[in-house]
Amino acid sequence: MLRLLTIEFHKLKYNRASKVLSIIYFALLTSIALIAAIKFEFGSFKLHLADAGIFNFPYIWHFNTYIASILKFFLLLVIVSMMSNEYSYKTLKQNLIDGLSKKEFILSKFYTVIAFSAISTVFVFVVSLILGLVYSDYNEIAIIVSDLDYLVAFFIKLVGFFSFGLFLGILVKRSAFAIGAMVIWLIIESMFKGFLYWQFRGAEKTGDKVDAVMQFLPLEAMSNLIKEPFSRLGAVRSAANTMGEIFTKSYSVDFSTILIVSLWTFIFIFLSYKLLLKRDL
Repeated sequence: MLRLLTIEFHKLKYNRASKVLSIIYFALLTSIALIAAIKFEFGSFKLHLADAGIFNFPYIWHFNTYIASILKFFLLLVIVSMMSNEYSYKTLKQNLIDGLSKKEFILSKFYTVIAFSAISTVFVFVVSLILGLVYSDYNEIAIIVSDLDYLVAFFIKLVGFFSFGLFLGILVKRSAFAIGAMVIWLIIESMFKGFLYWQFRGAEKTGDKVDAVMQFLPLEAMSNLIKEPFSRLGAVRSAANTMGEIFTKSYSVDFSTILIVSLWTFIFIFLSYKLLLKRDL
């Protein structure tokens, strides 16, 4: 594993675009801390986001992993360009000539995906911990370590998403086309979701029936790992209660969703390997 990772990071070391994108990605993750400085003033109404509870433990684990997961597209560009460069610069063929098997080649890419996901998760953990210790109203150990399953969900989400990108990179060989294919798949899932709402129109709990089907699709499953955290805020709930709205939404990380995303990850890596086996390089 270490040998294969060394090969991949050696390639990335001399890829300027990948280094720039990686730096931008981690810089943006760090910039989550800037949210603490945002203040809104509308006449007599003043809101300081840091005082609104977004950095309170354990909520911060939910909020920061959700925000950080939006930025994953920067690393996706690194993953797909890493694959397209193998074809453009003929390094894939050279690696195979030098004795690397196709299985080892795919594993080297998958290990890189895991490495990027793990580094991102640790990075978010450190940033969140520092922000929480500075701004949180609750600093008891039991509260700090609760809801850490959001970090597990964040890691699983990145691994699944980047594995999808890796598969598309191998399938179409060009990073721009791979990103386009990802967008097209997202549109297809959205259209299918709209079709399901039309199909189940008039039925009781239409949303629940649609969700029961959509949860098995890859991008929807990845999205379900970390649900939006904004309606969980106390201020939002209080405002909703005054208007007669009651939230019954579950924000927890579902083990079944982790299994679904993990299965899709396996499928993407397996298909990548099979595709590489059949392809004439």
